[in-house]
Amino acid sequence: MHPADIEKAHGSPSMHSFNPFELESTNTDSSHDPVLELKSQSKLERWLSRFNVEVHGVERVPVNERESLTASSSLHMFLMWFSMALATNNIIVGSLGTFLMGLSFKDAALCAVFGNLLGVVIVGYMSTWGPQSGNRTLIVSRYFMGYYPSKICCALNIFTNIGYSMINSVVGGQVLSMVSGGQISVLVGIVVVAFTSWVMAMFGMRIFQIYERFAWLPQLMVLCVMLGSAGPHFDFNIHTKYSQEHLNAKRVTYFSLCVSIALAWAPLAADYYVYYPPHVKRWKTFAVTFLGCGKAMVITLLIGNGIGTVLASSPSYLVKYGNTPGGLLMTAYDSLGGFGKFCAVINVLALVANNTPGAYSMGMNFQMLGSWFQRVPQPIFTTLTTVIYTACAMGGRNSLYQIFKSFLPLIGYWVIIWIVIVLEEDFFFRRAKGYDWAAWDKPQKLPMGIAAGVAFLIGWGGAIVGMDQTYYSGVLAQVTSGSDLGLWVGAGFTAVVFPPLRVFEKWYIGR
Repeated sequence: MHPADIEKAHGSPSMHSFNPFELESTNTDSSHDPVLELKSQSKLERWLSRFNVEVHGVERVPVNERESLTASSSLHMFLMWFSMALATNNIIVGSLGTFLMGLSFKDAALCAVFGNLLGVVIVGYMSTWGPQSGNRTLIVSRYFMGYYPSKICCALNIFTNIGYSMINSVVGGQVLSMVSGGQISVLVGIVVVAFTSWVMAMFGMRIFQIYERFAWLPQLMVLCVMLGSAGPHFDFNIHTKYSQEHLNAKRVTYFSLCVSIALAWAPLAADYYVYYPPHVKRWKTFAVTFLGCGKAMVITLLIGNGIGTVLASSPSYLVKYGNTPGGLLMTAYDSLGGFGKFCAVINVLALVANNTPGAYSMGMNFQMLGSWFQRVPQPIFTTLTTVIYTACAMGGRNSLYQIFKSFLPLIGYWVIIWIVIVLEEDFFFRRAKGYDWAAWDKPQKLPMGIAAGVAFLIGWGGAIVGMDQTYYSGVLAQVTSGSDLGLWVGAGFTAVVFPPLRVFEKWYIGR
């Protein structure tokens, strides 16, 4: 998934010479023998390498293979984050607050900005582990949750990426269908988006990295066009019809939703920096991630808030374009004719760019599940998951708004529980002791994970008690007029139970 996470391909001169950050190589390891590495690869991996398909696994990047930073490195990473987070699906999330939940623009905007910034702070924190460890985010998780419990997070992140990829594919398919005047069906549009994402994840990660450095410009220009077209129709005076009690519940729910969409990047954040040297200041890594990701997401969420007010106050647009996410985007370009359709296609390209990291990531996550999975080349898993999310997109294409509303909180529940464990393990138990990053694949040198596993399950119990979804409403949600408190109750339960459990585990087991 991760564009900056590209290893130097074995036996491929063109990939070997490619520098993911345009950094100056500091690799002086004379023992590096491409011939021996080529022999260690399977026949399938050698065949895939001939086509410049990435076949390297999840191994730690040793210090002598890291890259020294140049003056432009931070700018490149800022632009990469900005491009990836300047995604069309964030506009859809923004519209949920004003269109589906019935909040005023002011309420929705405040929830979007502060909820998103809170989530991006966590993403920035997790990104700092990349240079420190040379390991991907969910490999680093083994030092906090233990070797085996951390695999739960890998599995959950696979489902997270499948869900996001499905959503992106459906939105892209709907837009392509509307732009073509129905000549392209939504099903065909879904296949086009999914196939393009797969091709980029399999063969085009070098091109994708370069693309992300420049993609923000056409994306931002299209968003400016969208704002100029739809902005005059934003209804800043639309008022909610809820009582104060129900209004507060909607505010809490939407705030949690906006936190969750940012948290989805946390299990991936360190992956982009595994080639950075360990002496990089943590605050610099944090700042690049926070600013790039945060700015892009706030822009798109606020635009979505505004377009949502157009749909909420002007039923004629619903009649013309329908109440689908694809219809939402076409509403924004209503007065622009053919140029508006062209801009909508650019939005689809942004969806593909946002989809590609997820397609690549799922292959990595599968390999993190165990040694058997590591023997399977990553492209096989990338292909398998692409088939899965394409099929899911086809089945759920008519219920996308409801999937959005139900799916995003589930991401937030597990990620916030995991983050609490990471923070408490780091600050209370590990920071003074330090980390042996070379032990990433040695279970006997990592925490047993019993305390983390139990705390994770108890945290999920808290999320269930506080959640409010169409399929289930917890006890606390029911007594608070339908507030979705799953994110916060889950985090609270985990924060309370993990420290004593970890103290007991260290005393009884010794690690």
